Amino acid sequence: MTIVWALAAGFCNALNVTTQHIASISSPPRAKGWRFVAFLFKNPLWLFGWIALAGAFVFQALALHSGELSIVQPLLVTELVFALALRRVWIHQAIRPVAWWSAAMTCAALALFVALSEPHGGNAVASGRVWASASATTAGVVAVLVLLSLRGSPRRRAVLLGSATAAMWALVATFIKTTTETVSHGGVAGLFTHWPVYALAAAGLAAEILYQATIHVGPLSVSQPFLVVVDPIVSIGLSVWIFAEIFTPSVWRLTLATLAFAAICVAVTVLTQTAPATMEPRASARRVSR
Repeated sequence: MTIVWALAAGFCNALNVTTQHIASISSPPRAKGWRFVAFLFKNPLWLFGWIALAGAFVFQALALHSGELSIVQPLLVTELVFALALRRVWIHQAIRPVAWWSAAMTCAALALFVALSEPHGGNAVASGRVWASASATTAGVVAVLVLLSLRGSPRRRAVLLGSATAAMWALVATFIKTTTETVSHGGVAGLFTHWPVYALAAAGLAAEILYQATIHVGPLSVSQPFLVVVDPIVSIGLSVWIFAEIFTPSVWRLTLATLAFAAICVAVTVLTQTAPATMEPRASARRVSR
């Protein structure tokens, strides 16, 4: 069920991005400022995007509660594959063959990574010392990346901020996992008497601010590969550090799993670079749809 929930979260994320982007570009030409905001709030498609986003959060929480962080976060990469399929089926965009091949490679490499690495074990609850050291280290790395991004070309800044955002997303995932554990033991009533929910709120807000800064300073085509790749890398590190998750003891299986993960990184990078840059259907796609 961990894999099912994680894939459902990836699909809902793709649905959120697609619906809200379609809604935003369908606004009247003169709709700006508060008129644009009012248009979005009256647009059922844009509101449905928020429902999809809430669904993604719930499914991710279920996946993290029932399974390992080192499985869930890499599987969220499938958001890109689902988004590509939605672009073709829903918007009727013309998708380049290389994009389809990279999507297929992403899925195959993900399956190999999960099957070969065999993530398992781990502790549902970590000590305060472990939480403090892991959180402080991650936050420190994020702070350094943000400081380095204050200067340089737009591409350099986008890379650094994208990496910082992805690292923060990984930390948010650890807080989601421990928050679900709090709920399972103390119920909703006991949720607000423990620290994880407040750490989740603070880290989530910081991640959203960083993401908005990332898409503002430079091209999304530059930052997106780092947003997608760095998250699972940091998540795997945090899964071992905080929850003591372990992998297969077989050296050859672990070597092949590492190569599969490297293939995931290459495939999603190619996918982000070859997928259509916007949600606008191409002229050739319009002809096909007719």
